[in-house]
Amino acid sequence: MTDPNAIQPSELDQLPDRDPEETAEWQASLDAVTKAAGPHRAAYLMRRTLERAEGAGIALPKLLETDYVNSIPTSAEPAVPGDEAMEQRITAWNRWNAAAMVTRGSKYGVGGHIATFASAAWLYETGFNHFFKGKEADGSGDQLYIQGHASPGIYARAFLDGRLNEEQLDNFRREAGGNGLPSYPHPRRLPWLWEFPTVSMGLGPLSAIYQARFNRYLANRGIKDTAGSHVWAFLGDGEMDEPESTAALALAAREELDNLTFVINCNLQRLDGPVRANFKIVQELEAQFRGAGWNVVKTLWGTAWDELFQLDTTGALVRRLRQVPDAQIQTYQTRDAAYIRQDFFGGDPALVEMAKLLSDDKILECFHLSRGGHEARKVFAAYKAAVEHKGAPTVILAQTVKGHTLGEGFASKNANHQMKKLSVDEFKNMRDLLELPIKDSDFVDGVVPYGHPGADSPEVRYLQERRAALGGPAPARRVHPVAPLPAPADKAFASFDKGSGSQNVATTMAFVRLVKDLVRDKETGKRWVPIVPDEARTFGMESLFPSLGIYSPKGQTYEPVDRDQLMYYKEAQNGQILNEGITEAGSMADFIAASTSYATHGEAMIPFYIFYSMFGWQRTADQMWQLGDQLGRGFLVGATAGRTTLTGEGLQHADGHSPVIAATNPAALSYDPAFAYEVATIVKDGLRRMYGEAAPGEDQNVFYYLTVYNEPLPQPAKPSVDGIDEGIVKGLYRFNTAESAGITPPANAPRIQLLGSGTAIHWALKAQQLLAEEWGVAADVWSATSWSELRRDALEADEAGLRGEERVPFVRQALQGAEGPVLAVSDYMRQVPDQIAQWVEQDWSSLGADGFGLSDTREAARRHFGVDAESIVVAALAQLARRGEVKAASVKEAREKYGL
Repeated sequence: MTDPNAIQPSELDQLPDRDPEETAEWQASLDAVTKAAGPHRAAYLMRRTLERAEGAGIALPKLLETDYVNSIPTSAEPAVPGDEAMEQRITAWNRWNAAAMVTRGSKYGVGGHIATFASAAWLYETGFNHFFKGKEADGSGDQLYIQGHASPGIYARAFLDGRLNEEQLDNFRREAGGNGLPSYPHPRRLPWLWEFPTVSMGLGPLSAIYQARFNRYLANRGIKDTAGSHVWAFLGDGEMDEPESTAALALAAREELDNLTFVINCNLQRLDGPVRANFKIVQELEAQFRGAGWNVVKTLWGTAWDELFQLDTTGALVRRLRQVPDAQIQTYQTRDAAYIRQDFFGGDPALVEMAKLLSDDKILECFHLSRGGHEARKVFAAYKAAVEHKGAPTVILAQTVKGHTLGEGFASKNANHQMKKLSVDEFKNMRDLLELPIKDSDFVDGVVPYGHPGADSPEVRYLQERRAALGGPAPARRVHPVAPLPAPADKAFASFDKGSGSQNVATTMAFVRLVKDLVRDKETGKRWVPIVPDEARTFGMESLFPSLGIYSPKGQTYEPVDRDQLMYYKEAQNGQILNEGITEAGSMADFIAASTSYATHGEAMIPFYIFYSMFGWQRTADQMWQLGDQLGRGFLVGATAGRTTLTGEGLQHADGHSPVIAATNPAALSYDPAFAYEVATIVKDGLRRMYGEAAPGEDQNVFYYLTVYNEPLPQPAKPSVDGIDEGIVKGLYRFNTAESAGITPPANAPRIQLLGSGTAIHWALKAQQLLAEEWGVAADVWSATSWSELRRDALEADEAGLRGEERVPFVRQALQGAEGPVLAVSDYMRQVPDQIAQWVEQDWSSLGADGFGLSDTREAARRHFGVDAESIVVAALAQLARRGEVKAASVKEAREKYGL
């Protein structure tokens, strides 16, 4: 049997021991300490030795966990350079008004969260008074990602500062009247205050990392000096369970983003109970972040604990803190001193003796109140350490009590996330605890009053002076007046008007060629931000590698294997392309940072993110919604689009629904262009609308989604049709008639209108020929570049009608007078074209690729879904037969003829 105490082989055994005798002496010393002072002392010495080695630059694996104590000892804490008593009073007012706002709103049933800000008040107040830079200095300032459930506290501070009034506080979560406050940080709803939407789901932490990275990108490309900007992300410990929260930790460490600080409010509670009931979330997060390469600062215990740690001469207290699970620490928060003496101190003789030296009041102060996240001095020390640390991002793990100062009914209770109000008596107890000058008579008819010391009070003057010294109010969103970007030369767009001649070109390649021309533009070329998730070669973008370079803060420290080739893999510190690897979420976070740079940094950037269409909206629709909330601008490009276009890849690659998801986003302008000139026209108009001179009433804060295809096909010349550009942009125009297509239908031939989008228009054009040549039917073909824009316009027309205004939807105007029924087809589920059915006056029918995708050739897949040219012919004949315009027998004959 193996001796469990025997030294086991390790990787060190693979290395020759140059001095076995010295090694034996070190091992003997460790054995001696273990025997004389115990294993805990031996472990302590080993940890300190490893820390010393790390500080000396000796290459050793890092400790992933440290003791459950503060990283910064009390003796090393810097003095807070301000008036702590004044800041205490300001924080008290903020706590009161945050709770009052939510409580007063509860009578309307609109909800709100009280306990989160109560735990995090000092985490924010310390930053606002000493660290968070405003935008009135260099125009960028710091970027603040506020924890969503803490929004009442941010509103309360803005109220104290004079940026909000009582009416607005009373309209918290009641926006319909036009003078309300959104529930959480929503820039689209309150664009002068909120800069970044957060609220759980892990999107805040992910976006914060890529924002810090984009700040460096702007600087390294010489577009803007962002050295003065620091990104702060305030997160909940429960939120860290979201995979997106930790998805990019390695990126932040790899690129040494010391302009980034995570502040995790470790109140040990999520919505329903403890975050890690049987474990310790702080230790878990410490190991996770240290392992990823982050600098970790733990701020766990307040100054009341100093006496206890000084009494801990044996290490028993530290050992016990490491053992107690989080749910039990939460329990201590609600129990009396006798329980804590028995449960916490009673199991170890050394702790029993320590407890004899502590009064009940001291025990309750430590276990009920004293947390590192509740003391300005502790928080200031952590923040100062974070901004001064170089070479890595920092995470601050600040322990707090959820519901702190709200009373025994809130503090650490499992249900406090769902508790929306305090009683009058609870408010009075809170008032006494916070020492606020609010009288009982101020509670009129049982309504809790807001509190304000006065616009010219010492508190408000102090608050405003501190913010002025730091560069103005925060949080704040500013869109600095900048001249519209000049439009690129028409040559780049007009080159697509002549078509591709005999060359077959996929619309994906057409888009890439357009961008290659646009990035050469002297005025705006440098502002393009190409983003791709490790699929550049799939989309034919490798030719951009040597000309634009792939962004890397390290440049290129190696010789690429394909250096002797024309299109070699070139990384550069000032590279323009963001090639993110296999991360759609990371690529979208890039896009969001770039698309909002016009506000964040006063620098308009033009991002385009190209991806497998199946892996865009389906995987990251939450981020597309975040993008709309953040008022982002740019081009999303779903390449290899359609359910039948990508041959052989099968179910998980066959996109038949991304336009449906895109249509649910009010900020998305979704297009399914069929031809290269349509792509060019849409991009040109998108640049005008988002970055140039928008027309009156046009919202610039939109983004475009273009589906493009990998099927090489002839690209026709742009037809000389009046209003074609308007039709392309608005969503529909007639591409040809049977006559203009060179077809001579019989006299009085039945006629049908074929509407196609994307690659489906080629099936419609073939069906047009078959209908004329084999069935004597005249068909006109229309290009439906955007079903969803047609629907949006029609909905607006309906709303105008309810207001008594006369307005005809564009789709009805375009099809006015068109003979016969309408048959619509796309490479997506029928729900996509059916969006406009109710506004089409003609008889309506549609075809689409409903169901799961499958692996096969394009032709077989299209026959399977019934959307190929022959299927369109049969569907057209059936529609005409129902109208009595062709014989019913023709439908059966066509089915048999085409083998359907």
